[in-house]
Amino acid sequence: MKLGFVSAILADQSLDEVLDFAAEENFSCVELMCWPAGKADRRYAGVTHVDVANLSDAQVGEINSKVTDRGLSISGLGYYPNPLCADYNEAQVYIDHLTNAIDASARLGINIVNTFIGRDPAKTIDDNWPRFLEVWKPLVKKAEDQGVRIGIENCPMYFSADEWPSGKNLAISPAVWRRIFNDISSDALGLNYDPSHLIWQQMDYLKPMKEFSEKLFHIHAKDARVDREALNDVGVLATPLEYHTPKLPGLGDIDWGSFFRVLGETGYNGPVCIEVEDRAYEQTLTGCQSALRQSARYLRNFMTEELTES
Repeated sequence: MKLGFVSAILADQSLDEVLDFAAEENFSCVELMCWPAGKADRRYAGVTHVDVANLSDAQVGEINSKVTDRGLSISGLGYYPNPLCADYNEAQVYIDHLTNAIDASARLGINIVNTFIGRDPAKTIDDNWPRFLEVWKPLVKKAEDQGVRIGIENCPMYFSADEWPSGKNLAISPAVWRRIFNDISSDALGLNYDPSHLIWQQMDYLKPMKEFSEKLFHIHAKDARVDREALNDVGVLATPLEYHTPKLPGLGDIDWGSFFRVLGETGYNGPVCIEVEDRAYEQTLTGCQSALRQSARYLRNFMTEELTES
């Protein structure tokens, strides 16, 4: 497996600085964020380490040289908007940029884009379904034509009042994944699997890796701690941040030994990227970098890793 990290946590660092840190810390890969250039309202959004909308042939060569010269690889391009949001004009902006990301991934030879399906949170899954098919069938066809795989992260995007009542991503559970992959049957569509989101949904995070082993395109390593006392007080109908906290691997409720045992049994040998969303570490650049170091040190106890040659 290849241990890496999601570049969103180093939002204020340049691409060169991100890659230098990755090489110095002996990471194998980085998932590079490719949001449209500019600020965003949501945490971890709006980070642009690859500007896919304005990517020249010369920049393609420069980026690949920067990565290979440091003994690294790009695990995927990351862009996580809501392509099914209620405002169709806004959604089209996201769809267009996702198309740019697919093109850029092919041109860079990365051949994977990680994202969300999206969802109108005011509608049920069934009511979202026709639009899901309308938007995603052509996106998946484009990815197929370009030789690119799309990894859908299983985050419900239901954490705050503006995402009430159902969140902003359809791909929340094995039942929905099964339906997605049945209705859009393609080797280009799979999962960017993050076990932490099943933890706070009170779900088994090991069993799905077995059933969907052939759909595991990319892994996010993030932990979560459920505050049982708070959960008993507010219940599962509360917004999830009222009873759970994203944590670094090893500081939450995931049994990482079991996780990597099952992941290894599936035959997975791709990227495992640390995703830092632990606010206890995010106040300074030093804290963010320390979080990545600590997470890597912990996860290396459990995984057989392909190390860089830096």
